Amino acid sequence: MFKKILIANRGEIAVRVMRACREMGIQTVAVYSDADRTSLHVRYADEAVHIGPSPSTRSYLRIDRVIEAARRSRAEAIHPGYGFLAENPDLARACTKAGIVFIGPTAEAMELMGSKTASRHAAIASKLPVVPGTDRNLESLDEVKRLAEKIGFPVMLKAAAGGGGKGLRKVESAAELESAYRTARSEAQNAFNDPSVYLEKYIEQPRHVEIQVLGDHHGNLIYLGERECSLQRRHQKVVEECPSPLVDEDLRRRMGETAVRIAALAGYTNAGTVEFLVDRDRNFYFLEMNTRLQVEHPVTELVTGVDLVKAQLRIAAGERLTLRQEDIRMRGWAIECRIYAEDPANSFFPSPGLITYLRPPSGPGVRVDSGSYVGWRVPLEYDPLLAKLVVYGDSRASAIARLERALVEYEVSGIRTNIPFFRSVAAHPDFIAGRLDTGFIDRFLADGFPRREMPEPEAQLVAMLVAALESRREAAGAVTPVPATNAWKTGGRESLLSSWPARR
Repeated sequence: MFKKILIANRGEIAVRVMRACREMGIQTVAVYSDADRTSLHVRYADEAVHIGPSPSTRSYLRIDRVIEAARRSRAEAIHPGYGFLAENPDLARACTKAGIVFIGPTAEAMELMGSKTASRHAAIASKLPVVPGTDRNLESLDEVKRLAEKIGFPVMLKAAAGGGGKGLRKVESAAELESAYRTARSEAQNAFNDPSVYLEKYIEQPRHVEIQVLGDHHGNLIYLGERECSLQRRHQKVVEECPSPLVDEDLRRRMGETAVRIAALAGYTNAGTVEFLVDRDRNFYFLEMNTRLQVEHPVTELVTGVDLVKAQLRIAAGERLTLRQEDIRMRGWAIECRIYAEDPANSFFPSPGLITYLRPPSGPGVRVDSGSYVGWRVPLEYDPLLAKLVVYGDSRASAIARLERALVEYEVSGIRTNIPFFRSVAAHPDFIAGRLDTGFIDRFLADGFPRREMPEPEAQLVAMLVAALESRREAAGAVTPVPATNAWKTGGRESLLSSWPARR
């Protein structure tokens, strides 16, 4: 097993990985940008290395700086978390070249499954169920028009290298195609440096269900049940649960076996997720594969009892999976809410700033994976995810009751969060009844979730600039350093110690 690993990420996922490492006796190395000098993941790690200015393009997305940080700290492996470089095959190749273990799949597996068109082509060739559509880049508008008419409206234009709703457009008729095609290609180019797009048939009111898989370097592949991820806003998941209210044992087995077959096509190793759309008739279709740990992995951990991060580390170290498919059992129910620093009453506008009070929920069946603390300033530069609230109960009803209790207990001051939004969702009759699909949140918001009047664009810009200036002012101000508690804090964080806030 490794003695020391570097986590090439930030926030709650970096802390989550570090906790698993601490339990396994593995030392950890954090990397941080200027904006993250006082972040929790930096304070929690055994060592920390500064890798650049606040913009992620000059720090967290710099493969050369991540590799150099690993070399300087003598880390044996790199865990990418999710986001940033997690699905970048160039990082995996750079690790191999540097003699560092990449905790994830091979670069070749990432390239095959990271491309929606390539993975669709592989699934189609193996006669696996996919959403009707194309499996290659569409380079001309004439071709798009011809194929859309053949598939039948409505259709979805999708970025081949996409994710998070970027380069994604629903098209209701031929009249909308030209504008949607040009916009989707432009978004795809800006977000992924790849303008490739393809077409899929639009499925009415689908459910988004994903299967967790684990594969080792000895040819063993298993699935660990499903997650219901239908509650999405702007194609971004906001609430996830395990198991799915829709899935029975037969459907779980068929989807799981299909997921394993898809992962096997790529010779997949480590943790990954195969995503499906399920229609009203419970037919399921392969959508894409995420070649990394998912944000929502805790719900699977609570229901199956498998620590996915520890499994990742053991697989990367060359160990065999000790679990067989028949060992996997689903017990109870887990639900996760993504807690963001954003204002749901103001069109979910980001709310960076200083956290002046924080009381996370606790008690039976409550888990909070967090990257925040009182006195920390939420930076403007990154995704505003503060924490993941995860609850567990012996049934879906008990998990929902526990979720409602935990959301009432959860208090944050100094910034706005989406906690009030989740309180309303948890009490909605359709959510309680499990009547879910990917349009649920849009309908919920349209039905009258309380909103303040949206400020003019100029006012929004001013608010963002003020928040940025306040953040810079605090970072530049004189502060009292936290006393070092061991040698590495004294010797390895000279640039960090001068900027730590005084303990309260």
